[in-house]
Amino acid sequence: MSNLETAPVEVACRASGAAGVEVLHPREVPLGGPRAIPVQRTLPQRQRSLVGAWCFIDHYGLAGGPGGARMDVPPHPHTGLQTVSWLFGGAVEHRDSAGVHALVRPGELNLMTAGAGISHSEVSIGSDAALHGVQLWVALPDSDRDTGRNFAHYVPPATPLPGAVARVFLGELAGSRSPVRTFTPLLGAQLDVEPNAAVDIAVDPAFEHGLLCDAGQVAMGGTNLAVADLGYQAPGNPIVHLRNLCDRPARVLVLGGTPFAEQLVMWWNFVGRSHDDIVGYRRLWEAGDDRFGAVPGYRGSVTRLPAPPLPTTRLRPRPIPENKEQA
Repeated sequence: MSNLETAPVEVACRASGAAGVEVLHPREVPLGGPRAIPVQRTLPQRQRSLVGAWCFIDHYGLAGGPGGARMDVPPHPHTGLQTVSWLFGGAVEHRDSAGVHALVRPGELNLMTAGAGISHSEVSIGSDAALHGVQLWVALPDSDRDTGRNFAHYVPPATPLPGAVARVFLGELAGSRSPVRTFTPLLGAQLDVEPNAAVDIAVDPAFEHGLLCDAGQVAMGGTNLAVADLGYQAPGNPIVHLRNLCDRPARVLVLGGTPFAEQLVMWWNFVGRSHDDIVGYRRLWEAGDDRFGAVPGYRGSVTRLPAPPLPTTRLRPRPIPENKEQA
């Protein structure tokens, strides 16, 4: 999915430690013009930009409504990241400049590697179910950020746990391993939690973890999370304690990874390392450069999304919080 904000702000991403469970509340961002999808965005935020290499979380379709949310995002660019599409309801048609034409369905992972540059479109199809899901971005490390375009599709099996069922779409959890390649150690899994159940999830203590609540009300390590909240747990913990506080099923995403130590600058749909990176990517996209390619088969009224204007000040990373006193 594109970041369709008309005036996107620069985001300087950095890792930072925290004690206990930190709760990140979402902010609503309208995407898509007059029929905008109300998206709940929990990453990035000023207080925390990353969970492992996970650098962007948009959560949509929560409100439902007649006919459900619809998506029609014209061809737009990405650099330096992987996009992870995961649906709970509805279906989306994906087309990209690597020649991939695929459907995104509930419970099926679609992962697109942008690398040095790619463009893609996303369009809702069918009308049987409201569109409901998440769009996630994973930052690529500097050593791999100019890798080639790629695409992966994977349908994870249901893995039973005491009090829950897991679907592991990236990384490994509870003996289930995804074969999909990532460029840093990551975990991505959906957990469907039984009513009033308490679940202790054994995790890699080298990872930091985020728990995104999609349905119901849950507690992470004794801290309550409402729908669309993201709970954060720092590295050093071998267990994520999860409890469903309701007498109906709950659903969460578990996102984790080793702390990402590199500074990033995110602006619009680009992930780079500097102001000059972003300016260069924008210039090439506006010029129709082959770096991003063309998306065949998209039939919308707008052939491609124009990049918004750059801010008037130079994009620069903010100091890493732990090092402020040394700056």
